[in-house]
Amino acid sequence: MPGIDECLSEVMQLPGARGAALVDWTSGLALGTAGESPGGDHETAAAEAAELARLAAEHRAFAPDDPENSAADPPVEDVIISNRDSYHVLCFVRTSFDSSVFLHLWLARVEGNLALARIRLGEMTGRLVLG
Repeated sequence: MPGIDECLSEVMQLPGARGAALVDWTSGLALGTAGESPGGDHETAAAEAAELARLAAEHRAFAPDDPENSAADPPVEDVIISNRDSYHVLCFVRTSFDSSVFLHLWLARVEGNLALARIRLGEMTGRLVLG
């Protein structure tokens, strides 16, 4: 099972990957980064992405109506933001503690494949070992 560095390295092998970060959405801190960063600063990008992740995770409008959903399960699987030249995919990571971690992939629109990236990110986050 891969750790943070191995996971980020694997993410960067996706076609069109420009950069990636594993981020704690409660603190806004990047736990690990790879490649380029949107805006040129990984820490700023992590903090800004964490704001979006927090909004999606904490608002009931985005959570499924599932009373059995445990606190360890993120209520949202991923958030996708698109612009003219790229996609930003925030893929939430299920953990045994509070599931407050997500993987942020910055994907070039022309070279990347959004559907493939979502599938692979889901697989990677399922194997990720934190701790």
